Amino acid sequence: MDIIIQSLGFTAGEDLETFVHERLVKFNKESTIIRANVTLFIGSDGNQNKYCCEIRLEVPGNDLFVKKNADTFEKAIVSAADALQRSRRRAKDKLIDRRQDGPTEKV
Repeated sequence: MDIIIQSLGFTAGEDLETFVHERLVKFNKESTIIRANVTLFIGSDGNQNKYCCEIRLEVPGNDLFVKKNADTFEKAIVSAADALQRSRRRAKDKLIDRRQDGPTEKV
């Protein structure tokens, strides 16, 4: 899995990029994931939680996308990764349920 990190409007430090890699390494176990695009940016000044993190997980079929705001980049990354893990699990469970139901038989 490739992890692409973009920082808009600032230069992300090495420690922030390492933190992103540590949080996304748990998705590396799944072979269906092609790429993770992470975008970090500072939102508007009027918003209290102005540090934003967007993660797009490219998988076959529909991509998964999460956007979270927090008062630090680290908190935004953690909440986005957790939300992405929940949505990935939900999509996987939905796929398993469809497979277990099997084709409906008309009588």
